[in-house]
Amino acid sequence: MLIRTGDTVEVIAGNGRGTRSRVIKVDRVTGKAIVEGVNRVYKHIRRSQKYPQGGRLSKEMPVQLSNLKFLCSSCGAASRLGARYLADGSKERYCKKCGAGAGQIAPAKAVHAAAGAGKNTLAATATKK
Repeated sequence: MLIRTGDTVEVIAGNGRGTRSRVIKVDRVTGKAIVEGVNRVYKHIRRSQKYPQGGRLSKEMPVQLSNLKFLCSSCGAASRLGARYLADGSKERYCKKCGAGAGQIAPAKAVHAAAGAGKNTLAATATKK
């Protein structure tokens, strides 16, 4: 669940398929997100002091995260997101199609920096042999 609030996503299943919009809220417990203008329903409101007119209120309902794809700003395509460690030990989200970074997940840690550097040096020595 790498999609965050504020990301631009494309709906890939359901009534709103093909719609591209911004994520308003993500609920990690239920695995759902509220997307702007997608899955709109009418809630009937009884007349009250707060709503003296009453009537129908249009609002967005949550959508499963599995029905959303991240829109990459660099390649412009809807793709999945991955997570990777950078050389300095920080963890970031990245587009699986073009490899461009999509924001940091965790700050730099020395343990991951050493492990990342170790893997790179091992790969470099293996190619030299």
